Amino acid sequence: MPPNNQSRRLLSLGIVALVLMGTLTARMWFLQAVKAETNEQIVLSVRTRTIRLYPERGRIFDATGRVVADNKRVLTATIDRQVIRDPEDRLLMFQRLSGPLQISVEGLFKRYEDKRFGPLEALPLKEDISEETAQFLVERSEDYPGIYIREDWKRNYPYGAIGSHVIGYMGAILEKNLAYYRSIGYDPNERVGGYGVEQSYETILRGTPGYVRYEVNAQGKLLRLEERVEPIVGNDIVLSVDMQMQQFAEQALETQLAMRRRVEAGIVKLEDGTPDPKHPEPMYYKAPAGSVVMLNQDNGQVLAMASYPRFDSRWFTAGVSTEKFAQVFPKSDDPDMSILVNRAVSGRYNLGSSFKPFVAYAALNSGQLSGGAAYEYLDLGSYKLESIPNGRCQDGVKCVFRNAICASTGSPCRYGPVSVEDALAVSSDAFFYKIGEQILTERGYQPILENEVRKFGFGSPTNIDLPYEYAGTIPNKALKKRMADIGAISKESGQAYYVGDQILFSIGQGLLSATPIQVASAYGVLGNGGNVMQPHVVKAVLAPGTPDIKPGVADISFMNIPGSSQVVERFDDEAPTNTLDMTGDRRDPIVRGLQRVIRGPGVNFGSYHKTTGELLFRGYPYAELPIAGKTGTAQGLGNLPWNDSSAFGAFSLSPRSEYKYSAFAYLEKSGYGSQAAAPVVKCMYVALAGKYRFDPINAADPLNTNSSLAAQPTYLRNPSCLVSGRSESRD
Repeated sequence: MPPNNQSRRLLSLGIVALVLMGTLTARMWFLQAVKAETNEQIVLSVRTRTIRLYPERGRIFDATGRVVADNKRVLTATIDRQVIRDPEDRLLMFQRLSGPLQISVEGLFKRYEDKRFGPLEALPLKEDISEETAQFLVERSEDYPGIYIREDWKRNYPYGAIGSHVIGYMGAILEKNLAYYRSIGYDPNERVGGYGVEQSYETILRGTPGYVRYEVNAQGKLLRLEERVEPIVGNDIVLSVDMQMQQFAEQALETQLAMRRRVEAGIVKLEDGTPDPKHPEPMYYKAPAGSVVMLNQDNGQVLAMASYPRFDSRWFTAGVSTEKFAQVFPKSDDPDMSILVNRAVSGRYNLGSSFKPFVAYAALNSGQLSGGAAYEYLDLGSYKLESIPNGRCQDGVKCVFRNAICASTGSPCRYGPVSVEDALAVSSDAFFYKIGEQILTERGYQPILENEVRKFGFGSPTNIDLPYEYAGTIPNKALKKRMADIGAISKESGQAYYVGDQILFSIGQGLLSATPIQVASAYGVLGNGGNVMQPHVVKAVLAPGTPDIKPGVADISFMNIPGSSQVVERFDDEAPTNTLDMTGDRRDPIVRGLQRVIRGPGVNFGSYHKTTGELLFRGYPYAELPIAGKTGTAQGLGNLPWNDSSAFGAFSLSPRSEYKYSAFAYLEKSGYGSQAAAPVVKCMYVALAGKYRFDPINAADPLNTNSSLAAQPTYLRNPSCLVSGRSESRD
């Protein structure tokens, strides 16, 4: 071989050797310097095993100390992933564990592949195993290497379905929320509050996890304890809700809905008004759902909040199959069938005439009515728009708006000369039509009405301490455009805000929407003289470990001691979020009108027109607990009576602090406000006055997992407080 070729070959080999040596050196430097900390963690994870110790969750008490959310100690079987990293070892181990854990091999593989459980974390195989199963596995560690029994806590709801929409439930971390919970230090396999107070106060209730670290051998056998840090119990929470009143509210609501389903709403008619021969049978009210709220009008604390349909929170900790859960909580596009919706904070409702007190305030506060409270309008049953030329009216623009039909005449009710007080007492639509038009057209088309009612909180969330609150909507040009953009209304109708929109707005119809908690709060503003209070369902956050007086009842007497160190934070002494001017004649005529709704009298014009509530409230203990209120009927789809929903709001006029509560009820597709919602609110005040003997409040029977009901029915033992007379008004 020529010498020059040999030299070139040796040179090439030398270069390759140098490159390889350089690469190896760089890699060693990278591993020892840059990745040193990570590699050390990996090595430590191989020879040590860290088990997260979950804290006992803070308990939840009602306003009297009843324990409404408690904890049960449970055992969870976990396994070291290093022991089952080889596929063959994994299969053999899962085959061996399938029997003791009573889980199929496929189920164990599904757990192994679940992305919620990190690759360096112990894998939880089954929660809430028996003491016998735990002992069996521990005593056979040679057969089940890497198995560790961890102490966990399982949430328990002693009262079952009572207050479930407020209290909430626990659930697995959803994939869409996983990144958030990881960012605040949660393990993916933790259970978190999925609804209600459990969700709103998750980080307060949770506590601080601890851990225990063991040294293990290559087979995953525990050799010795290296370190143990105990978890810290979560804070306790006291609700403002009284479970006795909560149970009563749920009973009154469900009883009334059941009664309304047995009431005829009318018959199907053709366009000419004759009965439809295809539908000879009368239609009944569907009455599928509803809500009632009662809160302290001076501080916003919620005493009771009922939503129907109900559910039992224990379904979420019962360990039922996915198929069974879907049977109990079926998915549906029909909002009437929605169970996991707290209608008190998420319901999107027209208010009908129950909105009129706030329109009256807008007119009085803005100076719209000449003479203020003394102003009178001659109500002859209808109102013709004054801002629309007659020619346009003849071209098809709706210019005439009528009152509700009087049962005695079959024609729109004629109330004669009515003031603000009279118009509220008998619910004169024509009076408010006039306000609605002229407060717009005579004020330069400025949003006077919108701005005035926003002061009560309409159109904005109340920021109640519950999830999924709906903010409501106030009719205006921007809202119409937004609804047109999403296809909720036509593009043409979304181009402008018309006088007709304002007319509907003035009687609580059209694009106005609000939640029961918003309306109850707004009635509270009328009741307390102008203070807008943020509603709360939680009264206070307590230090961990509140003692019990007796089983099931916590000792919260220290809450009455000013400055008690056991009270971490309280919410029953907060300042108003806004204050309205209720001086002069701004409030008084409204209050007098709403008092007359309850007690009468109505108005005389040709004949006597009763107020919308005076028949219902006959026999009510007014001397004990005076109240004022307003009925409302929200017209439903097609203006068909069986689609009308029922509303009623009220507030206390009592000087006694224990009686200062406002309330609002809304019963979907249940008919007139005086016949469906008003009786429920009446019952609430009768009970608040101590004139109703409550059913005992006992711990719920064990959950029947064979049932397909989300909650067992609950009814009033004595429904006499719901008994209503007939009203001659739609409201």
